[in-house]
Amino acid sequence: MKILRMRLMTMAASLMLLALPANAQEAKPTMHLTLDKAIELALSDNPTMKVAEKEIELKEVSKSEAWQNLLPTVSIDGTISYNIKVAEIKTSMGSFKMGMDDSNTWNAALQVAIPLYAPAVYETMKLTKNDLELAVEKSRGSKIDLVNQVTKAYYQLMLAQDSYNVLNENYKLAETNFNIVNAMFEQGRVSEYDKISAEVQKNSAWPSVVSGKNAVEIAKLQLKVLMGITADIDLVIDDNLKNHETEMATVAKGEIDLTNNSTLRQIDMQGELLGKQRRLLKTSYLPTLALVGSYQFQSMSNTNWEFYNYNWSNASSLTLSLSIPLYKASNQTKLKSNKIQQFQLAETRLNTERMLNMQAQSYIDNMAKSAEQLQSSKTAVELAEKGLEISQKRYDVGKGTILELTNSQVSLTNVKLSYNNTIYDYLVAKSELNTVLGKE
Repeated sequence: MKILRMRLMTMAASLMLLALPANAQEAKPTMHLTLDKAIELALSDNPTMKVAEKEIELKEVSKSEAWQNLLPTVSIDGTISYNIKVAEIKTSMGSFKMGMDDSNTWNAALQVAIPLYAPAVYETMKLTKNDLELAVEKSRGSKIDLVNQVTKAYYQLMLAQDSYNVLNENYKLAETNFNIVNAMFEQGRVSEYDKISAEVQKNSAWPSVVSGKNAVEIAKLQLKVLMGITADIDLVIDDNLKNHETEMATVAKGEIDLTNNSTLRQIDMQGELLGKQRRLLKTSYLPTLALVGSYQFQSMSNTNWEFYNYNWSNASSLTLSLSIPLYKASNQTKLKSNKIQQFQLAETRLNTERMLNMQAQSYIDNMAKSAEQLQSSKTAVELAEKGLEISQKRYDVGKGTILELTNSQVSLTNVKLSYNNTIYDYLVAKSELNTVLGKE
Protein backbone atom coordinates (compact mmCIF):
# COMPACT_ATOMS: atom_id res chain seq x y z
CA MET A 1 0.00 0.00 0.00
CA LYS A 2 2.87 2.38 0.78
CA ILE A 3 4.38 1.69 -2.65
CA LEU A 4 0.98 2.32 -4.26
CA ARG A 5 0.56 5.58 -2.38
CA MET A 6 4.06 6.64 -3.40
CA ARG A 7 3.28 5.92 -7.07
CA LEU A 8 0.00 7.86 -6.93
CA MET A 9 1.71 10.78 -5.23
CA THR A 10 4.43 10.71 -7.87
CA MET A 11 1.91 10.78 -10.72
CA ALA A 12 -0.05 13.65 -9.11
CA ALA A 13 3.08 15.64 -8.44
CA SER A 14 4.33 15.13 -11.98
CA LEU A 15 1.09 16.48 -13.42
CA MET A 16 1.18 19.45 -11.10
CA LEU A 17 4.80 20.21 -11.90
CA LEU A 18 4.14 20.00 -15.64
CA ALA A 19 1.31 22.51 -15.23
CA LEU A 20 3.54 25.05 -13.56
CA PRO A 21 4.66 27.98 -15.73
CA ALA A 22 8.29 28.53 -16.54
CA ASN A 23 8.64 31.43 -14.09
CA ALA A 24 7.67 29.04 -11.26
CA GLN A 25 11.29 27.93 -11.25
CA GLU A 26 12.32 31.37 -10.05
CA ALA A 27 13.38 31.84 -6.45
CA LYS A 28 10.47 31.87 -4.00
CA PRO A 29 10.26 33.65 -0.67
CA THR A 30 11.16 31.18 2.05
CA MET A 31 9.38 30.54 5.37
CA HIS A 32 11.22 28.62 8.08
CA LEU A 33 8.59 26.61 9.86
CA THR A 34 8.12 24.88 13.20
CA LEU A 35 5.08 22.87 14.27
CA ASP A 36 3.92 25.57 16.68
CA LYS A 37 4.23 28.24 14.00
CA ALA A 38 2.33 26.11 11.48
CA ILE A 39 -0.52 25.59 13.94
CA GLU A 40 -0.58 29.29 14.84
CA LEU A 41 -0.82 30.34 11.18
CA ALA A 42 -3.52 27.75 10.48
CA LEU A 43 -5.68 28.87 13.41
CA SER A 44 -5.43 32.50 12.35
CA ASP A 45 -5.78 32.17 8.56
CA ASN A 46 -7.66 28.93 7.89
CA PRO A 47 -11.18 29.62 6.49
CA THR A 48 -12.69 26.87 8.66
CA MET A 49 -11.80 28.75 11.85
CA LYS A 50 -13.10 32.03 10.45
CA VAL A 51 -16.43 30.38 9.65
CA ALA A 52 -16.59 28.94 13.18
CA GLU A 53 -15.96 32.37 14.69
CA LYS A 54 -18.75 33.89 12.60
CA GLU A 55 -21.08 31.10 13.72
CA ILE A 56 -20.46 32.11 17.34
CA GLU A 57 -21.23 35.74 16.47
CA LEU A 58 -24.45 34.60 14.80
CA LYS A 59 -25.54 32.71 17.93
CA GLU A 60 -24.78 35.77 20.08
CA VAL A 61 -27.08 37.82 17.85
CA SER A 62 -29.79 35.17 18.24
CA LYS A 63 -29.37 35.30 22.01
CA SER A 64 -29.89 39.08 21.97
CA GLU A 65 -32.89 38.67 19.71
CA ALA A 66 -34.52 36.27 22.20
CA TRP A 67 -34.58 38.61 25.22
CA GLN A 68 -35.57 41.56 23.03
CA ASN A 69 -38.97 39.87 22.64
CA LEU A 70 -39.69 41.03 26.22
CA LEU A 71 -39.30 44.70 25.24
CA PRO A 72 -42.35 46.81 24.33
CA THR A 73 -43.36 46.93 20.68
CA VAL A 74 -44.49 50.27 19.22
CA SER A 75 -46.34 50.62 15.95
CA ILE A 76 -48.13 53.32 13.98
CA ASP A 77 -50.96 52.23 11.69
CA GLY A 78 -52.83 54.33 9.17
CA THR A 79 -55.68 53.57 6.77
CA ILE A 80 -57.63 55.46 4.13
CA SER A 81 -60.95 53.94 2.99
CA TYR A 82 -63.25 55.12 0.21
CA ASN A 83 -66.86 54.15 0.89
CA ILE A 84 -68.74 53.49 -2.32
CA LYS A 85 -71.75 52.28 -0.36
CA VAL A 86 -71.61 51.97 3.39
CA ALA A 87 -73.15 49.16 5.39
CA GLU A 88 -76.78 49.54 6.47
CA ILE A 89 -78.26 48.11 9.64
CA LYS A 90 -81.92 47.13 9.50
CA THR A 91 -83.96 46.47 12.64
CA SER A 92 -87.63 46.28 13.58
CA MET A 93 -87.40 49.91 14.58
CA GLY A 94 -86.07 51.02 11.20
CA SER A 95 -82.79 51.16 9.36
CA PHE A 96 -79.78 53.43 9.40
CA LYS A 97 -76.44 53.57 7.59
CA MET A 98 -72.99 53.33 9.11
CA GLY A 99 -71.77 56.56 7.50
CA MET A 100 -72.24 58.19 4.12
CA ASP A 101 -72.07 56.78 0.62
CA ASP A 102 -69.41 58.25 -1.69
CA SER A 103 -67.20 59.37 1.19
CA ASN A 104 -63.78 58.57 2.63
CA THR A 105 -62.58 57.64 6.08
CA TRP A 106 -59.15 58.38 7.53
CA ASN A 107 -57.71 56.55 10.51
CA ALA A 108 -54.35 56.75 12.33
CA ALA A 109 -53.39 54.86 15.48
CA LEU A 110 -50.39 54.57 17.80
CA GLN A 111 -50.16 51.27 19.65
CA VAL A 112 -47.81 50.08 22.40
CA ALA A 113 -47.80 46.41 23.50
CA ILE A 114 -45.94 45.16 26.58
CA PRO A 115 -45.70 41.39 27.28
CA LEU A 116 -46.36 40.75 30.97
CA TYR A 117 -46.15 36.97 31.00
CA ALA A 118 -44.65 35.14 28.00
CA PRO A 119 -43.35 31.65 28.95
CA ALA A 120 -42.29 30.85 25.38
CA VAL A 121 -39.91 33.82 25.41
CA TYR A 122 -38.34 32.72 28.71
CA GLU A 123 -37.67 29.22 27.41
CA THR A 124 -36.34 30.59 24.11
CA MET A 125 -33.82 32.68 26.05
CA LYS A 126 -32.56 29.55 27.82
CA LEU A 127 -32.50 27.70 24.49
CA THR A 128 -30.36 30.34 22.75
CA LYS A 129 -27.91 30.28 25.66
CA ASN A 130 -27.35 26.54 25.16
CA ASP A 131 -27.20 27.07 21.42
CA LEU A 132 -24.38 29.56 21.91
CA GLU A 133 -22.50 27.11 24.13
CA LEU A 134 -22.89 24.45 21.44
CA ALA A 135 -21.48 26.84 18.81
CA VAL A 136 -18.47 27.52 21.06
CA GLU A 137 -17.90 23.79 21.50
CA LYS A 138 -18.17 23.22 17.74
CA SER A 139 -15.55 25.91 17.27
CA ARG A 140 -13.32 24.13 19.80
CA GLY A 141 -13.86 20.84 17.97
CA SER A 142 -12.96 22.47 14.65
CA LYS A 143 -9.83 23.87 16.26
CA ILE A 144 -8.79 20.46 17.60
CA ASP A 145 -9.44 18.81 14.21
CA LEU A 146 -7.49 21.50 12.39
CA VAL A 147 -4.55 21.17 14.80
CA ASN A 148 -4.57 17.43 14.15
CA GLN A 149 -4.62 17.90 10.37
CA VAL A 150 -1.81 20.46 10.47
CA THR A 151 0.24 18.28 12.81
CA LYS A 152 -0.12 15.24 10.55
CA ALA A 153 0.66 17.33 7.45
CA TYR A 154 3.74 18.72 9.19
CA TYR A 155 4.96 15.22 10.08
CA GLN A 156 4.11 14.04 6.56
CA LEU A 157 6.35 16.76 5.14
CA MET A 158 9.07 15.81 7.61
CA LEU A 159 8.77 12.16 6.58
CA ALA A 160 8.89 13.13 2.89
CA GLN A 161 12.02 15.22 3.47
CA ASP A 162 13.79 12.54 5.49
CA SER A 163 12.83 9.86 2.97
CA TYR A 164 14.08 12.06 0.13
CA ASN A 165 17.40 12.52 1.95
CA VAL A 166 17.74 8.75 2.37
CA LEU A 167 16.94 8.13 -1.30
CA ASN A 168 19.30 10.90 -2.39
CA GLU A 169 22.09 9.45 -0.23
CA ASN A 170 21.39 6.06 -1.75
CA TYR A 171 21.75 7.50 -5.26
CA LYS A 172 24.97 9.31 -4.39
CA LEU A 173 26.36 6.12 -2.89
CA ALA A 174 25.35 4.16 -6.00
CA GLU A 175 26.98 6.83 -8.16
CA THR A 176 30.16 6.69 -6.10
CA ASN A 177 30.24 2.90 -6.30
CA PHE A 178 29.74 3.05 -10.06
CA ASN A 179 32.64 5.48 -10.45
CA ILE A 180 34.88 3.20 -8.39
CA VAL A 181 33.81 0.05 -10.25
CA ASN A 182 34.17 1.80 -13.60
CA ALA A 183 37.68 2.91 -12.73
CA MET A 184 38.54 -0.63 -11.64
CA PHE A 185 37.04 -1.98 -14.91
CA GLU A 186 39.19 0.34 -16.98
CA GLN A 187 42.21 -0.97 -15.05
CA GLY A 188 41.14 -4.52 -15.79
CA ARG A 189 40.60 -5.40 -12.15
CA VAL A 190 36.87 -6.27 -12.42
CA SER A 191 34.65 -7.76 -15.08
CA GLU A 192 32.24 -5.90 -17.34
CA TYR A 193 29.37 -7.56 -15.46
CA ASP A 194 30.40 -5.70 -12.30
CA LYS A 195 30.44 -2.42 -14.19
CA ILE A 196 27.00 -3.07 -15.72
CA SER A 197 25.56 -4.10 -12.34
CA ALA A 198 26.88 -0.93 -10.69
CA GLU A 199 25.49 1.22 -13.50
CA VAL A 200 22.09 -0.50 -13.28
CA GLN A 201 22.08 0.10 -9.53
CA LYS A 202 22.81 3.80 -10.05
CA ASN A 203 20.21 4.29 -12.77
CA SER A 204 17.51 2.41 -10.87
CA ALA A 205 18.07 4.60 -7.81
CA TRP A 206 17.38 7.86 -9.65
CA PRO A 207 13.56 7.44 -10.19
CA SER A 208 13.16 6.99 -6.44
CA VAL A 209 14.93 10.32 -5.91
CA VAL A 210 12.54 12.01 -8.33
CA SER A 211 9.54 10.42 -6.61
CA GLY A 212 10.86 11.52 -3.23
CA LYS A 213 11.28 15.10 -4.43
CA ASN A 214 7.75 15.15 -5.82
CA ALA A 215 6.43 13.75 -2.54
CA VAL A 216 8.10 16.64 -0.70
CA GLU A 217 6.40 19.18 -2.99
CA ILE A 218 2.98 17.56 -2.55
CA ALA A 219 3.41 17.49 1.23
CA LYS A 220 4.30 21.19 1.15
CA LEU A 221 1.19 22.00 -0.89
CA GLN A 222 -1.04 20.10 1.55
CA LEU A 223 0.44 21.98 4.51
CA LYS A 224 0.10 25.33 2.72
CA VAL A 225 -3.59 24.70 2.08
CA LEU A 226 -4.21 23.95 5.77
CA MET A 227 -2.20 26.99 6.84
CA GLY A 228 -4.03 29.25 4.40
CA ILE A 229 -0.90 30.63 2.74
CA THR A 230 -0.19 31.13 -0.94
CA ALA A 231 1.61 28.56 -3.06
CA ASP A 232 4.40 30.98 -4.06
CA ILE A 233 6.02 30.69 -0.60
CA ASP A 234 8.52 27.89 -0.08
CA LEU A 235 8.43 26.05 3.25
CA VAL A 236 11.57 24.93 5.05
CA ILE A 237 11.43 22.67 8.11
CA ASP A 238 14.66 22.72 10.08
CA ASP A 239 13.80 19.48 11.83
CA ASN A 240 13.84 15.74 11.25
CA LEU A 241 12.15 12.67 12.61
CA LYS A 242 15.20 11.53 14.55
CA ASN A 243 14.85 14.56 16.84
CA HIS A 244 11.52 13.13 18.05
CA GLU A 245 12.90 9.83 19.32
CA THR A 246 12.64 11.00 22.93
CA GLU A 247 8.87 11.45 22.60
CA MET A 248 8.56 7.69 22.11
CA ALA A 249 9.87 6.90 25.59
CA THR A 250 6.40 7.17 27.15
CA VAL A 251 3.14 5.68 25.94
CA ALA A 252 -0.24 6.59 27.43
CA LYS A 253 -1.51 3.94 29.84
CA GLY A 254 -4.49 3.53 32.13
CA GLU A 255 -8.15 4.22 31.50
CA ILE A 256 -9.19 6.26 28.48
CA ASP A 257 -10.76 9.56 29.53
CA LEU A 258 -13.20 10.95 26.95
CA THR A 259 -14.43 13.79 29.15
CA ASN A 260 -13.00 16.45 26.84
CA ASN A 261 -13.87 14.74 23.57
CA SER A 262 -15.57 17.40 21.48
CA THR A 263 -17.92 15.00 19.66
CA LEU A 264 -19.35 13.61 22.90
CA ARG A 265 -19.63 17.05 24.42
CA GLN A 266 -21.54 18.27 21.38
CA ILE A 267 -23.91 15.30 21.63
CA ASP A 268 -24.50 16.06 25.33
CA MET A 269 -25.21 19.71 24.50
CA GLN A 270 -27.60 18.65 21.75
CA GLY A 271 -29.38 16.52 24.36
CA GLU A 272 -29.71 19.57 26.60
CA LEU A 273 -31.06 21.54 23.64
CA LEU A 274 -33.69 18.88 22.98
CA GLY A 275 -34.71 19.08 26.65
CA LYS A 276 -35.04 22.87 26.38
CA GLN A 277 -36.99 22.49 23.14
CA ARG A 278 -39.38 20.11 24.92
CA ARG A 279 -40.01 22.68 27.64
CA LEU A 280 -40.49 25.30 24.93
CA LEU A 281 -43.09 23.09 23.23
CA LYS A 282 -44.92 22.68 26.53
CA THR A 283 -45.31 26.46 26.83
CA SER A 284 -47.92 26.19 24.07
CA TYR A 285 -50.24 24.90 26.84
CA LEU A 286 -49.61 27.93 29.06
CA PRO A 287 -51.48 31.26 28.98
CA THR A 288 -49.89 34.53 27.84
CA LEU A 289 -50.63 37.98 29.25
CA ALA A 290 -49.98 41.32 27.56
CA LEU A 291 -50.84 44.98 28.12
CA VAL A 292 -51.80 46.96 25.02
CA GLY A 293 -52.27 50.73 24.91
CA SER A 294 -53.56 52.59 21.85
CA TYR A 295 -54.23 56.19 20.82
CA GLN A 296 -56.32 56.76 17.71
CA PHE A 297 -57.24 59.65 15.39
CA GLN A 298 -60.21 59.22 13.05
CA SER A 299 -62.22 61.25 10.56
CA MET A 300 -65.32 59.78 8.87
CA SER A 301 -67.86 60.68 6.16
CA ASN A 302 -65.63 63.07 4.24
CA THR A 303 -66.92 63.97 0.78
CA ASN A 304 -63.68 65.60 -0.41
CA TRP A 305 -59.95 65.00 -0.14
CA GLU A 306 -59.00 68.14 1.78
CA PHE A 307 -57.89 66.20 4.85
CA TYR A 308 -56.53 69.30 6.59
CA ASN A 309 -60.11 70.63 6.82
CA TYR A 310 -61.57 67.38 8.20
CA ASN A 311 -63.14 67.06 11.60
CA TRP A 312 -60.93 64.71 13.60
CA SER A 313 -61.85 62.76 16.68
CA ASN A 314 -59.50 60.91 18.99
CA ALA A 315 -59.82 57.91 21.21
CA SER A 316 -57.52 56.01 23.57
CA SER A 317 -57.70 52.64 25.26
CA LEU A 318 -55.73 50.39 27.62
CA THR A 319 -56.28 46.67 27.15
CA LEU A 320 -55.17 43.73 29.27
CA SER A 321 -55.02 40.72 26.95
CA LEU A 322 -55.07 37.17 28.31
CA SER A 323 -54.78 34.22 25.93
CA ILE A 324 -55.40 30.68 27.19
CA PRO A 325 -54.76 27.85 24.68
CA LEU A 326 -57.27 25.01 24.94
CA TYR A 327 -56.44 22.56 22.18
CA LYS A 328 -54.02 22.27 19.28
CA ALA A 329 -53.42 18.81 17.78
CA SER A 330 -49.93 19.54 16.44
CA ASN A 331 -48.60 20.17 19.97
CA GLN A 332 -48.84 16.48 20.88
CA THR A 333 -47.18 15.47 17.60
CA LYS A 334 -44.27 17.83 18.18
CA LEU A 335 -43.73 16.53 21.71
CA LYS A 336 -43.76 12.95 20.42
CA SER A 337 -41.17 13.81 17.74
CA ASN A 338 -39.00 15.45 20.38
CA LYS A 339 -39.09 12.31 22.52
CA ILE A 340 -38.05 10.15 19.55
CA GLN A 341 -35.16 12.51 18.81
CA GLN A 342 -33.96 12.28 22.41
CA PHE A 343 -33.98 8.48 22.17
CA GLN A 344 -32.03 8.57 18.89
CA LEU A 345 -29.48 10.93 20.36
CA ALA A 346 -28.97 8.71 23.43
CA GLU A 347 -28.31 5.68 21.21
CA THR A 348 -25.99 7.73 18.99
CA ARG A 349 -23.99 8.83 22.02
CA LEU A 350 -23.63 5.26 23.25
CA ASN A 351 -22.39 4.04 19.87
CA THR A 352 -20.08 7.04 19.43
CA GLU A 353 -18.51 6.49 22.84
CA ARG A 354 -17.82 2.85 21.99
CA MET A 355 -16.24 3.79 18.67
CA LEU A 356 -14.08 6.49 20.27
CA ASN A 357 -12.87 4.09 22.96
CA MET A 358 -11.92 1.61 20.27
CA GLN A 359 -10.11 4.29 18.24
CA ALA A 360 -8.23 5.57 21.29
CA GLN A 361 -7.14 2.07 22.23
CA SER A 362 -5.96 1.37 18.68
CA TYR A 363 -3.89 4.57 18.69
CA ILE A 364 -2.35 3.61 22.03
CA ASP A 365 -1.54 0.15 20.67
CA ASN A 366 0.04 1.68 17.55
CA MET A 367 2.16 3.97 19.70
CA ALA A 368 3.30 1.04 21.84
CA LYS A 369 4.11 -1.01 18.73
CA SER A 370 6.13 1.82 17.21
CA ALA A 371 7.99 2.35 20.48
CA GLU A 372 8.89 -1.35 20.56
CA GLN A 373 10.00 -1.28 16.92
CA LEU A 374 12.20 1.78 17.39
CA GLN A 375 15.12 0.02 19.08
CA SER A 376 15.12 -2.83 16.57
CA SER A 377 14.98 -0.29 13.72
CA LYS A 378 17.94 1.61 15.16
CA THR A 379 19.88 -1.61 15.56
CA ALA A 380 19.01 -2.63 12.00
CA VAL A 381 20.36 0.70 10.68
CA GLU A 382 23.61 0.29 12.62
CA LEU A 383 24.06 -3.27 11.37
CA ALA A 384 23.21 -2.30 7.78
CA GLU A 385 25.77 0.53 7.88
CA LYS A 386 28.38 -1.88 9.22
CA GLY A 387 27.41 -4.49 6.63
CA LEU A 388 27.80 -1.94 3.83
CA GLU A 389 31.20 -0.91 5.13
CA ILE A 390 32.34 -4.54 5.27
CA SER A 391 31.01 -5.34 1.79
CA GLN A 392 32.79 -2.29 0.36
CA LYS A 393 36.09 -3.35 1.92
CA ARG A 394 35.63 -6.94 0.76
CA TYR A 395 34.93 -5.76 -2.77
CA ASP A 396 37.93 -3.42 -2.75
CA VAL A 397 40.30 -6.28 -1.86
CA GLY A 398 38.65 -8.63 -4.33
CA LYS A 399 37.02 -10.98 -1.85
CA GLY A 400 33.46 -9.74 -2.29
CA THR A 401 31.08 -9.60 -5.21
CA ILE A 402 29.18 -6.72 -6.75
CA LEU A 403 25.96 -8.49 -5.73
CA GLU A 404 26.96 -8.34 -2.05
CA LEU A 405 27.72 -4.64 -2.41
CA THR A 406 24.41 -3.75 -4.07
CA ASN A 407 22.40 -5.90 -1.65
CA SER A 408 23.98 -4.23 1.36
CA GLN A 409 23.27 -0.82 -0.17
CA VAL A 410 19.60 -1.70 -0.77
CA SER A 411 19.28 -3.11 2.74
CA LEU A 412 20.64 0.08 4.29
CA THR A 413 18.19 2.21 2.31
CA ASN A 414 15.24 0.02 3.32
CA VAL A 415 16.04 -0.03 7.03
CA LYS A 416 16.54 3.75 7.09
CA LEU A 417 13.16 4.26 5.46
CA SER A 418 11.62 1.80 7.91
CA TYR A 419 13.24 3.68 10.81
CA ASN A 420 11.73 6.97 9.61
CA ASN A 421 8.32 5.37 9.18
CA THR A 422 8.42 3.95 12.71
CA ILE A 423 8.87 7.42 14.23
CA TYR A 424 6.29 8.91 11.86
CA ASP A 425 3.69 6.27 12.74
CA TYR A 426 4.17 6.99 16.44
CA LEU A 427 3.81 10.76 16.02
CA VAL A 428 0.67 10.42 13.87
CA ALA A 429 -0.92 7.98 16.32
CA LYS A 430 -0.13 10.39 19.16
CA SER A 431 -1.74 13.29 17.29
CA GLU A 432 -4.85 11.20 16.56
CA LEU A 433 -5.05 10.12 20.22
CA ASN A 434 -4.88 13.75 21.40
CA THR A 435 -7.75 14.56 19.03
CA VAL A 436 -9.90 11.72 20.39
CA LEU A 437 -9.16 12.75 23.97
CA GLY A 438 -10.02 16.37 23.14
CA LYS A 439 -6.62 17.82 24.05
CA GLU A 440 -6.04 21.30 22.69
